[in-house]
Amino acid sequence: MHDVQMLWSQDHTANTLEVVPTVDLSRYVGTWYEIARLPNRFQNKCAGDVAATYSLLENGEISVINRCRTFDGETTQAEGRARRASEDLPNTKLKVRFAPAFLSFLPFVWGNYWIIDLAPDYSYAVIGEPDREYLWILARSQEMDETLLARVLAKARKQGYDTASLIKTKHTTGTHQ
Repeated sequence: MHDVQMLWSQDHTANTLEVVPTVDLSRYVGTWYEIARLPNRFQNKCAGDVAATYSLLENGEISVINRCRTFDGETTQAEGRARRASEDLPNTKLKVRFAPAFLSFLPFVWGNYWIIDLAPDYSYAVIGEPDREYLWILARSQEMDETLLARVLAKARKQGYDTASLIKTKHTTGTHQ
């Protein structure tokens, strides 16, 4: 029995998702292009051209606008808000909601948005959450060097993510920043 408890304890410790220590939100805001993601129900209708635009609000929250091209060629958009998960936690642990504002008092409408990897020059970011159901690789341009992407994915695997089922995002608009 002691061996089982010891193994569980080691696994539990190994399952802690590490986040970057801090983020300069004024540098983080702007447009990010999705390079890849784990499949999720929120993006079932997205065929490509996935981008997120973040804007810092006066109250310290972040406006979130997610856009994508659907399978029928239309563009769809979802607007939300992000905020620091807790004053006691690093500012790289955020909560995000896309539910209407009048429901924001309900804790279950807020999802985890944790920055688990961030380039020193803010050229890419990796977003995850403790259950490892969601993972997004974001970049400031629509493409990421394959060698860099391989390094980023290796870090995500070390954090416990199964990257085998990642969906690589197709971009057709040719917009680069």
